[in-house]
Amino acid sequence: MTYIIIVAVLIAFYLLTKNYKSDAYQRIRVDVLQKLEGSLEEHEAGLLVSLMAKVAKADGKVCELEAELLGLTFTDISKVFEQSEKVREELKAIYKKEMETFENTIVIAKKYVKLTANEYQKRLKVMEYLLNLAFIDGEFSQTEFMITEDIASAMEIKRADFERLISQFEQFYTARQNQKKLTLQKAYEILGASKEDDFEIVKKKYRTLVKEYHPDILMGQGKSQSIIDEATAKLQEINEAYEMVKKEKN
Repeated sequence: MTYIIIVAVLIAFYLLTKNYKSDAYQRIRVDVLQKLEGSLEEHEAGLLVSLMAKVAKADGKVCELEAELLGLTFTDISKVFEQSEKVREELKAIYKKEMETFENTIVIAKKYVKLTANEYQKRLKVMEYLLNLAFIDGEFSQTEFMITEDIASAMEIKRADFERLISQFEQFYTARQNQKKLTLQKAYEILGASKEDDFEIVKKKYRTLVKEYHPDILMGQGKSQSIIDEATAKLQEINEAYEMVKKEKN
């Protein structure tokens, strides 16, 4: 099912809607605005962002779509805290710091396991998000494979599940490459733009559409699954159109 393997499946929403069993201050809670106690780096939110940084570091670059995904994730996670803007900035700082090295990757993953000892499906969902992040530019390098493999092992993800997720992503992106390419004219139509528009105008229209069709936002609005699935497909089309126009403009 392609909705499992595309950008729209954000772990942030999963975290914000799950009914957690633990009230420990290190966990993300959704019943009340959470007051941060202790170090954010040791909190579930900080550990998640740290793992995201390791995967992002693997290929040495962050594409625009990846940056959009990360930005939305930081925002969604920070919303469960009091002083959300301050927490968001701290999460960004943690992300930047953790991109500097791979050395503590296993330690961070094991800390996350300790917080989610009896929640295998939750960890599997986190792994799915991390692989989504790795595949988002359409490539999955050997370095990205090794880092995600290490994280999966440390998070006690079954090898069969890890390989199944990778296979799903590979099939999805292979299918995309085999699809008929959009024409440039059609790409502009999808974005509601014209060839005469300045690129900054195109970018603004693109970002407006991303917010309009983002499944995470629609889920938060209580939309039906059918509407969310349609939005997921539309967002994929919007992203493809934007990449084509951006390449043409540059």
